[in-house]
Amino acid sequence: MFIRVRRFLSQFFRKSGTVNNEPLNKVSLIVIILIDIFILVNVFAGLDDISRWHISPSEAYPCYSDWKTHQTQTDENRDYNALRSSLTYSANSQFSFQSNYQSAEVGHLGKVSATCLKYASYKDKINNSANQALLKIIEQKNASIDGLTQKNRTIQAQYDSTLLEKIAGQPQERSINLVGAEKAKQEIDTNNLKIAALKKDVFVLKNQLLEKPESTNFLNFLKDKDSFNEVEKAYQKAFFWYPSIQFALQTLFLLPLILSALFIHRFAQRKGYGLAALMSWHLLVIFCIPLLFKLFEFLQVGILFQFIADIVSALFGGLLFLVSYLYILLIPLFGFGIIKFFQKFVFNAKLQAANRVQKSRCVRCAKKIRPQDPYCPHCGYYQYIECPNCHEFTYKHLPHCKHCGYVQDVESV
Repeated sequence: MFIRVRRFLSQFFRKSGTVNNEPLNKVSLIVIILIDIFILVNVFAGLDDISRWHISPSEAYPCYSDWKTHQTQTDENRDYNALRSSLTYSANSQFSFQSNYQSAEVGHLGKVSATCLKYASYKDKINNSANQALLKIIEQKNASIDGLTQKNRTIQAQYDSTLLEKIAGQPQERSINLVGAEKAKQEIDTNNLKIAALKKDVFVLKNQLLEKPESTNFLNFLKDKDSFNEVEKAYQKAFFWYPSIQFALQTLFLLPLILSALFIHRFAQRKGYGLAALMSWHLLVIFCIPLLFKLFEFLQVGILFQFIADIVSALFGGLLFLVSYLYILLIPLFGFGIIKFFQKFVFNAKLQAANRVQKSRCVRCAKKIRPQDPYCPHCGYYQYIECPNCHEFTYKHLPHCKHCGYVQDVESV
């Protein structure tokens, strides 16, 4: 295993830093590194764009958060708060919640929930100039209440201090407070009367807003449990699958690039185009790096993670840290599988050697050579090995001797 990994890494770095088996000069290396960085940045930018191609769960079900907030609130103002969130002071008089929700579909995959679009239509009916003016009055009165309440706190603090001074027998001319105890109490009482009157006005205005037909229809729809329970189920399902959809789209973005780079690299190797082979190899590596990043990211939030988390939760309750232990075990196994795959199908010495011998190419560097040349004129590699069965010279790395068909041990070559 260690020998295979070392051979794989050796081949990787040799391909990354040589042209026709000659090391790159410093200028060429810097140019290639700059190109690599530029392409890598653009690849990640493309991945970010395509990951948002499919609308997110919050965009597909924009009414879910409003409904959930309304459900979790228990105070008496929850209906008013729902109406208040639907009234916007937009500079654009043509603003529409329904159009805003539907805009998420433009240029993206997926559809906005029909229930949420209906919910948006109710919000649009509420969001008229009369209701906005009514809300503005309510907000102004609430601001006045807050101001008077804060003023009372300040006066109360001074009143308490003045009262203590009076109990202590301190003369008024030596008091640190500007307002006397009697005057402070009188001002607090006056403010309390104003606050009570304002609260009464606010109560009346809120009821006036809540009793409007469009408000009643909106709240009745918001309290339709059947419709919003379906929305909740659909949202949870979309939330579960969204990371998988993102990963699939990102893979779809990268696969053509990876396959193109791999095809060009192999073609350049066959034709002996050293610089093209080097550049395509770098591109292949650059395109594979984001794929690995996104794969590990998917493993942290995707279906597999949810599946493992569910199993751990079922078996061990809240000990979700055990998921990390499983990943520590699974990721090396996954890496081992990747290495085995590349060793067997991509960098398989038997497959490469047989193909190169048939095309009269060096079994090591794949450059064109004459059929009987023992050494490659390009890389100097000796092409032959003695067959242990018939003792004739056959090509290295072939699965079988070309004279007697005896199975060769490629690992020992």
